[in-house]
Amino acid sequence: MEDVLAAVRNTAAELISRSVQPPTSLNVRVGEVAVEMAWQPAAVTAAPVTVDGAVVPMPVVAPAVAPAPIPAGPTLNAATVGTFYRAPAPGTPPFVSEGDQVSPGQQIAIIEAMKLMLPVEAERGGRIAEVLVGDGEAVEYGQPLFRLATDDSELAA
Repeated sequence: MEDVLAAVRNTAAELISRSVQPPTSLNVRVGEVAVEMAWQPAAVTAAPVTVDGAVVPMPVVAPAVAPAPIPAGPTLNAATVGTFYRAPAPGTPPFVSEGDQVSPGQQIAIIEAMKLMLPVEAERGGRIAEVLVGDGEAVEYGQPLFRLATDDSELAA
């Protein structure tokens, strides 16, 4: 049973990390193994949604808060919604710090999403110029986490 649960958890984590838009809910059922994920629609339509002939009320979505300004230069971004952690465990050194050189595919942080610890890997190589998110802060999909230096003189400042 633990093997099935681990396989379902790993599959859900992979689906979340590969999703273009993070899901709004995830349901896992172990008996008769099932994973159900739901996404918020990209655009709200005026047509009512019906299930078995009954109109389903749609939730009202609050307007989004204005996003923080995008930093100048290349960034390494969140692949999912969740809680950002710089280190593998409390009290341990962070995966990367300002001034560190990173390579594509290198783990640079963790995002906790729905009780899953998902590794954050660098999409591109470069030198970390600035950490943009505090440890334990909530992050959104696509949010810049680290800013990369555009040249070495930027790190001397």
